Amino acid sequence: MNYQPFLNKTAIVTGAANGIGFAIAQHLVAEGANVVVNDLDHKAAAAAVIKLNAGHEVQAYAFPGDAGDPAFIEKMVDFAANITNSQLEMVVANAGLTEFGDFFDFTPESFAKVVNLNLRGTFFLCQAAARQMRDQSSGGNIVLIGSNVGARAYPNLAAYGMSKAGISMLAKQLTLPLGPLGISVNCVAPGATLTERTEQEEPDYAGVWAKLNPNGKVGKPEDVATTVAFMLNPAARHITGQTLLVDGGWTAYAPSPFFLREQAEDQPTAAPARNGTVLKTRNMEMVK
Repeated sequence: MNYQPFLNKTAIVTGAANGIGFAIAQHLVAEGANVVVNDLDHKAAAAAVIKLNAGHEVQAYAFPGDAGDPAFIEKMVDFAANITNSQLEMVVANAGLTEFGDFFDFTPESFAKVVNLNLRGTFFLCQAAARQMRDQSSGGNIVLIGSNVGARAYPNLAAYGMSKAGISMLAKQLTLPLGPLGISVNCVAPGATLTERTEQEEPDYAGVWAKLNPNGKVGKPEDVATTVAFMLNPAARHITGQTLLVDGGWTAYAPSPFFLREQAEDQPTAAPARNGTVLKTRNMEMVK
């Protein structure tokens, strides 16, 4: 029999139609949870739920909409709280937006998009879910999805990095009001992760990041999903206020693709990488 620590528990996972969010939802369903699958893309959310429900007795529910809108968040939490024979005890604030841009040219419009989803959405999802957990006296586990860019500077990601650093700090701050209620709050911060989106944006995404990460591998959505599931497990509830990096060691040492490109461009003949190929990269998003 499969290990199912999340039976009779409901989880909300935002930004879960694909990539890291889908992998998290898939892992939770396999371990017995009912999962509310949120995504801005209605069709993608519906398709994800069909995949998740195949072969499982528990159920995934599509609840598409804007995870940065506090009014929508309230409706989503209310929906999750009313799933039959289950309690809302888990939340994964995964939805996020990356906007590359030079600091001197970054616009208020781009800044607002990043902050509204990454910070406002995460904050008010935590608030609404924690109220529900408090009212039902169940305790619970909340995981915020940060980024290694929140721990280390990265070219052209000032607003995004700031927002992800803020998410990490939010996990610390919320230990004070939520700890006495039996609610743990942690941040899982992925590094470069191979998803449908990142693969489209950079054909050799896996190859480039395998060279940049000290462990010689690019991250996969499952790497993040298993870490999140551990943080959501009641057995890990004494861990709270922490940020756990899942980045193959990149923040400990590795340079960015920009550094390698600049090194190659500064040389009369581009220096070969470890496997004999020259690294050529574009702006590449770090997570999701």
